Amino acid sequence: MSSNSPPPGEVRELAATLIEAIAERVVGQTVAIELLLAAVMCDGHVLIEDVPGTGKTVLAKALASSLGVRFRRIQFTPDLLPSDVTGSSVFNQRTQEFEFRPGPLFGQVILADEINRATPRTQAALLEAMEERQVTSDGVTMPLERPFLVIATQNPIELDGTFPLPEAQLDRFLLQLALGYPELEAEREVVLRNCRDQSRSLPRERTGLDPESLRRLQSLSAHVHVSEAVHTYMLRVVRATRELPGIELGASPRASIALYRCARALACLRGRSYVLPDDVKYLAPFVLCHRLILTHEARAAAQRPAALLASVLERVPVPVEDEAHDRSVHA
Repeated sequence: MSSNSPPPGEVRELAATLIEAIAERVVGQTVAIELLLAAVMCDGHVLIEDVPGTGKTVLAKALASSLGVRFRRIQFTPDLLPSDVTGSSVFNQRTQEFEFRPGPLFGQVILADEINRATPRTQAALLEAMEERQVTSDGVTMPLERPFLVIATQNPIELDGTFPLPEAQLDRFLLQLALGYPELEAEREVVLRNCRDQSRSLPRERTGLDPESLRRLQSLSAHVHVSEAVHTYMLRVVRATRELPGIELGASPRASIALYRCARALACLRGRSYVLPDDVKYLAPFVLCHRLILTHEARAAAQRPAALLASVLERVPVPVEDEAHDRSVHA
């Protein structure tokens, strides 16, 4: 890191404070919490695909509370209109003028619940906001307040009446993850918390960061060093997905950028000033799987992107230790 950046130990303590604040509300989801914080540092968006009842909404609300930012939830349904998301102009009879009434998209942590239940037209209302951090209505463009994070959810077991997200929109999500069912002791704690007196048993919501500390944390990953060998390893992994049998469309250059940014953010959260090949291997399934389009034959054979990506990671040579640990810029 540069001389103007705090030492890695301080960054790790700051990240630990945030993780602890969120974990007070969400039990047994440390991996998901860390990945969400990496997305916040990268100014990216997250897609969560999981069955109902695993804590997706609680996680999103806990993240917003711990960051000290505004939370908004949008329940996507087939009859939802784009203006229900972005807002619309309403005629004010007193002033005899149209006034813009902001929609729920004018928050900072946005939970787009069951996004695939809305029509493609309404799904597309999120595209400008996700990519440009702005909303255009009646020819007027309005910026969205930073940080701006969309956490979209999908239910993988109910496909009737849904509209699958197009590849172009999937590619705009920095990460895709699943929460999964909790471990035995974690689930025991979840049950006990929800069956006690709610006014006494639930942990007190608290803000983990003030706005200035949040902006400072977001800027830190830009100072994390990526050696040429590790950068080349990232690119080889991404490019290998474009040549693998069973994959019709591999990861795009946007995926290369996402993997690079996420690896730096993860290293920063873990208190390191440099990226390791293990960071790349750990993040690759979360960054790349939702960007891979399988061939018809692969889908018919019930193959999964995660399995195909695993074969890529096994095949691409990992940098030797001396190359991966090149930290000459820190001397």
